[in-house]
Amino acid sequence: MTTTCDLVLPCRDEAAALPGLLARVPGDFHVVVVDNGSRDGTAQVARRHGATVVSETRAGYGAAVHAGVVAARGEYLAVLDGDGSMDPRELLPLLALVRSGAATMAVGRRRRAARGVWPWHARLGNAAVLAWLRRRTGLTVRDIAPARVCRRQDLLDLGVQDRRFGYPVELLVRARRAGWTIVEHDISYHPRAAGTRSKVSGSLSGTLRAARDFARVLP
Repeated sequence: MTTTCDLVLPCRDEAAALPGLLARVPGDFHVVVVDNGSRDGTAQVARRHGATVVSETRAGYGAAVHAGVVAARGEYLAVLDGDGSMDPRELLPLLALVRSGAATMAVGRRRRAARGVWPWHARLGNAAVLAWLRRRTGLTVRDIAPARVCRRQDLLDLGVQDRRFGYPVELLVRARRAGWTIVEHDISYHPRAAGTRSKVSGSLSGTLRAARDFARVLP
């Protein structure tokens, strides 16, 4: 069967996470790992495990995601963090929602699978952004789309411009304005793989940098 969904994994220094993560990717997906300036052999590990590897030298989550979207070729596109904190098998219900026409974009809502997975400062920042979006746009989502599936061409046509951590927030704002049907589905949120470190929730300074990027794209 022809693969019609590409899975984009934006990665920076995620070599320790990739073997376990890629082993759980369903056969429906072709994996595109975007190496965003890694120094730990992320690209080599990804290739050894059968992923297509794209290099993006511009630092930033949005830059990495956009490079993966451009490199992808399938009709459908999924995006997931490359740190092993979310199970790619849980993308299948999201893909089904989009394929059936029930959603223009299906997004994951994180549910903590263990204590301490989601630090207080990251949860607080997430809640503040979502409250702002509800007031200004009417969006009723309960997470900032850490996992998502949509048609690749729809995403390209949306024209998201942010190339840093504000990318998923701008995506939600633009999708709302474009009249997309956004459907949330619960996904499990696990501790990230040993040997990796979060660029956002791993520290208060990382969360503050993300909050700054979010603020730039809020309506």
